[in-house]
Amino acid sequence: MRSVRHTFVAVLAVVGLLGVTACSSGGSADAGAPTSVPATSTTTTAAPTPTTPPVKWVTTPRSGAKSVAVDTRVSARTEDGTLTKASLSYVSKKGEKVSVDGWLESGTWTASDLLEPGVKYTFDLRATDEAGREKRTKRSFTTADLTLDDQIWTKVYPDGGTVGIGMPVIVTFDLPVVDKATFEKHMEVTSKPAQEGSWYWLSSREAHWRPKKYWIPGTKVHVEARLNGVPAGGGRWGEQTVITDFTVGRSVIAKVNLDTHMMDVVISGKKAKTIPVSGGRPGWETRSGVKVIMAKYVDFTMKAESIGLKEGDKDYYEDVEVKRALQITHSGEFLHSAPWSVPQQGRDNVSHGCVGMSDSNSIWLYDNMRVGDVVETVGTEKPMTMGNGYADWNLSWSAWQKGSAL
Repeated sequence: MRSVRHTFVAVLAVVGLLGVTACSSGGSADAGAPTSVPATSTTTTAAPTPTTPPVKWVTTPRSGAKSVAVDTRVSARTEDGTLTKASLSYVSKKGEKVSVDGWLESGTWTASDLLEPGVKYTFDLRATDEAGREKRTKRSFTTADLTLDDQIWTKVYPDGGTVGIGMPVIVTFDLPVVDKATFEKHMEVTSKPAQEGSWYWLSSREAHWRPKKYWIPGTKVHVEARLNGVPAGGGRWGEQTVITDFTVGRSVIAKVNLDTHMMDVVISGKKAKTIPVSGGRPGWETRSGVKVIMAKYVDFTMKAESIGLKEGDKDYYEDVEVKRALQITHSGEFLHSAPWSVPQQGRDNVSHGCVGMSDSNSIWLYDNMRVGDVVETVGTEKPMTMGNGYADWNLSWSAWQKGSAL
């Protein structure tokens, strides 16, 4: 029995030793704890979620800018996104909302005009981010204020309608333009059909554009004087943009010969009528050269003061009303009805410089000529001078081109 007990104790001892060894191999302080196997764990960590960068709005001028110069060209674009739409507007000093035209190209919106002084502009911008979601924002800025003396007003003539083949485009300014070249770069004349032409500055306040030759009948003419915000030099700026269109009518040329005292009216290349006339007498000679009809009048009063005479002067005459009158110079020359000189018409020159004709012939001429039609006069030594009416066609083409500021 003793030996059997001894054997049983020994076996228990071995079993106990094995249990200690098995528990120790897991490194656990708790006897009987399960064995950990980290190398075969199935636990995973989620990958980070991609983020879409916000749209960056880039405008010129920057948002919130103040006293922005009026010659600033406004633009807008985006980074980390695509600009899809832009609108620019301002509230005028009269309280009216005014929209500014522009174009979107290659991701950038550009205003078609420069800026008005002393107003607040607002940008309304839309874009899509890189995830395709629409984004929208507003940006604003204010422009520098200018006094009336800082701004130059512009007028363009003709302003619509149908004119004759000799009509120049006339741009006038209420204040002198010092930087003519910069202004001229922003004055454009286009036509259908296209015709070569050029600007000529008569003074710092007036510029004309004419084609190389008389306009082709039926031409459509488009004029843009985009001078708003354009520096004029001398601390002044253009105040406005002016856009006009007009049409050129049929070809009408009155050919006045003061040697023969006759006027041939040529319409569309064919002689339509020959009219006996009387021009200016010695000392009051009618000017020779190319003139253009400037204005038309019915029941017009001829005044001696228009040609520099005052009461008491030699050759002074009382006011005379005529049935029809077509003005051709600033200095007082007209084609007009002169019933008192009918006996001399076709024979002698007896006027103060105008070209006179019978009432019936003046009515016919009035009905068949329009502003811009051409009057070509020969027969005297007294020439037309630049600035005295629309005398543009008296310069050669090369001389005319030299009058450009570019």
